[in-house]
Amino acid sequence: MTSFESQTTSPSTPPSAEPSRPARAFRFLGDALRGRGGDPTAGPLAASILFLAIPMVLEMVMESVFAVVDIFFVSRLGAEAVAAVGLTESLMTAVYTVAMGLSIGVTATVARRVGEKDPEAAGAATVQAMILGAAVAAVLGVLGVWQAERLLGLMGASPEVVAVGAGYARVLFGLNGVILMLFLLNAAFRGAGDAAIAMRVLWLANGLNIVLDPLLIFGIGPFPEMGVTGAAVATSIGRGIAVCVQLYTLFGLSDRLRVTREQLRLQVDVIVALVRLSATGTLQIFIGTASWVGLVRIIAEFGPEALAGYTVAVRIVLFALLPAWGLSNAASTMVGQNMGAEKPDRAERAVWQASAMSFAFLGSAGLVFILFAPALVGLFGLEGEAAAYAVTGLRVVSTGFFFYGPGMTLAAAFNGAGDAWTPTWLNLFCFWLWEVPLAWVLAFAVGWGPTGVYVAIAAAESTLAISAALLFRRGRWKQVKV
Repeated sequence: MTSFESQTTSPSTPPSAEPSRPARAFRFLGDALRGRGGDPTAGPLAASILFLAIPMVLEMVMESVFAVVDIFFVSRLGAEAVAAVGLTESLMTAVYTVAMGLSIGVTATVARRVGEKDPEAAGAATVQAMILGAAVAAVLGVLGVWQAERLLGLMGASPEVVAVGAGYARVLFGLNGVILMLFLLNAAFRGAGDAAIAMRVLWLANGLNIVLDPLLIFGIGPFPEMGVTGAAVATSIGRGIAVCVQLYTLFGLSDRLRVTREQLRLQVDVIVALVRLSATGTLQIFIGTASWVGLVRIIAEFGPEALAGYTVAVRIVLFALLPAWGLSNAASTMVGQNMGAEKPDRAERAVWQASAMSFAFLGSAGLVFILFAPALVGLFGLEGEAAAYAVTGLRVVSTGFFFYGPGMTLAAAFNGAGDAWTPTWLNLFCFWLWEVPLAWVLAFAVGWGPTGVYVAIAAAESTLAISAALLFRRGRWKQVKV
C-alpha cells in the first residue's frame, strides 16, 4: 500500500467496502483544500508534503494569474503599454524583494515555533512581521510615487512608455503595502501549516482582479477608462480586500495560527530576531531579483518590440514557476516544523521527495512550452517582431525547466531551516557573477541579441540547482538555530 493510500484508507475498512482509488484521491484533495489533516511532523511523508503542497501550488497559480491577466488585457493597448508594465514590474522587485525576504524569516520562525508546540511565540512573530512590513511599505511608497517617471527613464523607457506607464507605477508603489501584507501573512499561515487559507485569499484577490481589470482598463459600463493605470488599480483593490480577509482570519478563525490583542505591541527582542533572519533573506532575494533588473536593462537596448516579447515570455514562464514555488514552500514548512520537532532526517527526506515532484512537474511544463510556444504567445496579442522575440525566449528558457524546480525547492529548504546565507551566496554567484555577465557577452559581444539573455537565464538557473543539491547533501543546515 502506498503512503497516499495509507493516509486516506482506514485499516479497519473491509476490502469489499474500500472506496475506489478516484474516490480516495478526491477525498484527499478535498481535505487538502479545506486544510484538514496532514501533520508535517508525523504520518506518511508523501501525504504530508501533498497536504501542504496542493493548496500552496494553487496559491502560487493564483499569484501567477495576477501577472498573466494584467498582460493579457494591457496587450490590447499596444507594445508601449506592455513595455510599461514590464519595466514597472522590474522596478517593483524592490517591494517583492522585501516581501519575500521578510517572508523567509516569518515562515522559518513560525514553522519552528509551531514544531516546538509554542503557538503564542508564532503569533508574536507574525505581529512583529506586520509592523516591519508597514514601516517598509511607507518608505517605498513615498519614494516610488515621487520618482515614478525618473525610475522608468533609468530603466531605459522611451518618453512614450513613460507617458503610458507613469500612472501604473505610481499606483503600484503607492499601494505597495497590500502586496507586503499579503505576502507576509500568507507566509505566516504557510509556516503554521495552514496553507489552505493562503490559497483562498489569493483566489479572492485574483477573482476580483480578473473582473475589475477590463472594467477599469477599457472603461466598460459606469467605470472610468483608465488605460494601463486601471490594471494597477484593479490589482490593488483585489489584494487589499484579500488582506482584510487575512486579518479577520488571523484574529478569529484560524485553528493553527492566532493573534490576540495582547500581542499587538512592539516586541523588540522578536523584532531583532526576525530582522536578523529576514535581513539575510532580503539580501538573498535582492541579489536574485535585482539580476532580473539587469537583464531587462540589457533587453531594453534592443527596442520596445524586444522588451514586449521578453515581458510576455517571462510572464508565461512565471505561470509555471510559481506553482513550483508552491512545492518549494511546502518543503520549507516541512523542514521548519520537523527541525522544531527535532526530526532532521524526516526534514531531509521531505526535501528530496518534494524536489522529485517539482522535477516532474516543471519538466513536463517545459516540454509543453517548447512545443506550443507560438500558440501561447498568440494569446497575448503580440504580432510580428515582438511575437518572434517572445517565442524564442519562451523556448530557450524552457529548456532548463527540469533543473529549475529542484533548485527552488532546495533553496527554500535552506531557508526553512534558518540557513538563509547558503542560498544567498548561491544567488550571488549564479546570477551576478555568472548570469548577468554571460547575458551581456552573448547579447552584445557574441551578437545573439535577446536570445543571448535567454540562454544566460537557462544556464544560471541550472547551475544554481546543481550547486544547491551538492551543498544540501553536506547537511550543515541541520545545525542552524532559529
